[in-house]
Amino acid sequence: MLGYRHPDYAASLGEFGTPRELPRCGGWILERQIPGSPYRDAMGCYPLFCCQDWSQLHADIEDLGDDLVSLSLVTDPFGAYDVAYLQQCFKDVVIPFKEHYVIDLHRPMDEITGKRRRKHARRALREVQVEVGQAPVAYLDEWTALYGNLIRKHEIRGIRTFSKAAFATQFGIPGAVMLRAVRDGIVVGAQVYFVQDDVVHCHLGASSEDGYAVGVTYALDWVSIETFADKARWLNLGGGAGTETDGTDGLSEYKRGWATDTRTVYFCGRILNPQRYAEIVQAKGLAPTSYFPAYRAGEFG
Repeated sequence: MLGYRHPDYAASLGEFGTPRELPRCGGWILERQIPGSPYRDAMGCYPLFCCQDWSQLHADIEDLGDDLVSLSLVTDPFGAYDVAYLQQCFKDVVIPFKEHYVIDLHRPMDEITGKRRRKHARRALREVQVEVGQAPVAYLDEWTALYGNLIRKHEIRGIRTFSKAAFATQFGIPGAVMLRAVRDGIVVGAQVYFVQDDVVHCHLGASSEDGYAVGVTYALDWVSIETFADKARWLNLGGGAGTETDGTDGLSEYKRGWATDTRTVYFCGRILNPQRYAEIVQAKGLAPTSYFPAYRAGEFG
């Protein structure tokens, strides 16, 4: 299964850029118009850049030439690379971005979950029934409603909002799975996963207010471990909330309670056309910033 590497995943983000394949490594990026400029740059697909052959990424980047101003992306925590190689590919920025919390599915359940997690999961499972759907597109409308609640609750904006059309495309990708928590005949929570080789990525989760009240995420996470234990080696729960986290936010604390390991993802950036990059920064009159690219500072804030 290709998961985030599938061309349809890049296509699902077409509202935010034009998908472009990196043919040597088998990954995808999004070309975007730079606001207030005639030039374009590129970013990796949100939330992770994944590719088939990391050893060829540097060649693909060189092939981009200087038509694009810059390239930025966040790496797959299970990618076959090391920091030295990333620095070869991205000569301007390579920094640890987040820790992703992962579960070794070959470990026994009692080694994965402590007594407190088991207690919360059992309590939630008395309130809801979790169903596993191999064709998530059948539940598109109810998922969109749940995700709309998440958007309002956390004031999500930009590419992270996705759209109903984006979800319709994503849910048709082979290996997409949705776990649905049903209470009294009503869906109160759901999580979407992509099976990608020997890793299952938890793509997104959302709940109604009733779902939050009964701790539905405990039930969904418990069943996800049971569901994927014989289908993959790793379950990637993702990182903490926001674009920057030191691991002390509530979401990080929650995921840490399930994780058996952590994997670092890196933010990487490269200026492909230094002259145009400097021209844009100067034209915008930007103050010095560590954000990359500087001319897009705050876009994910």
